[in-house]
Amino acid sequence: MKRFSFLICALLVALLISSCVPQPVAAPTATAPAAPAPTATQAATATPTPELPTPTPVSAYPLTITDAAGRQVTISAQPKAIVSLAPSNTEILYALGLGDRVVGVTKFCNYPPEATQKPQVGGFSDVSVEKVAELQPDLVLAARIHIPEVVPALEKLGLTVVVLDPPDVPGVLEGIALVGRITGAEGQASALIESMQARIDAVSRAVAGRERPRVFWELSNDLWTAGPGSFINDLIERAGGQNIATTGDSPWLQLSSEAVVEADPQVIFLADHPFGESAQTVASRAGWEEVSAVKEGRIVELQDTDIFSRPGPRVVEALELIAKALHPEAFQ
Repeated sequence: MKRFSFLICALLVALLISSCVPQPVAAPTATAPAAPAPTATQAATATPTPELPTPTPVSAYPLTITDAAGRQVTISAQPKAIVSLAPSNTEILYALGLGDRVVGVTKFCNYPPEATQKPQVGGFSDVSVEKVAELQPDLVLAARIHIPEVVPALEKLGLTVVVLDPPDVPGVLEGIALVGRITGAEGQASALIESMQARIDAVSRAVAGRERPRVFWELSNDLWTAGPGSFINDLIERAGGQNIATTGDSPWLQLSSEAVVEADPQVIFLADHPFGESAQTVASRAGWEEVSAVKEGRIVELQDTDIFSRPGPRVVEALELIAKALHPEAFQ
């Protein structure tokens, strides 16, 4: 299992959790009836979210906002040089047409491809305060993981820092609106939000009233998964599914093999597929041959796991992919 220890660390950091991990717990058996099953294993891929036109400023400065950490932050003038400390923040900036203002990103900011050409200020959890300061930004977009140490260090240097921390899909839209407001791109933010909301509403209509299949979201082959309060759990529920780990006591928890088999998921999503897990390896696990998802061939091998772990504009693609895997008959 050593090769999956790296996966767990990367996923938990990318999903903005703390370093504390709970002990394995058992998930209860869900009772939702089965949904119609496709005839073959499904492979999920993403389509890019188009960028919007270059924004024109409409915000009045100085302006004071409340960020996701509950901090009041004053933006003295329209930001011209922005450093992003999270991939999701970077994707929001580019989707709003603000790529030319981005002067620094993390080494994990790989979308859109142009972001990889920007100066890097370290990783997600190990930001270099010195490198950020060298870029002389007038705005830094941080995440919750940066609140204890990075944010105070940057503010001590006189830098303006805003924290984004969307806990769910509506939170993503709120974050986009906030970025639009503080950057003077309110019109672009409104257009993007309207487009995203239309797609979210379309999914809601498509899955409304349908039976909710039981879902197991596999983060690693030692059975870490997404529990209640997690961003992924919100996606599963909005897509018309029932997460078998939803009654756990943590947003991220580890199940036993016996607990998964007992819960009998009807659909399994493999977020660890890029690391070698597949429908075949799952089917070969001892005792899993009787799991409904295995018997019915409903094991979804996720190709682009970033869209499921980044609370940014591409979240609508993640929602649509999950919904189509759970309710293929609703999207024919």
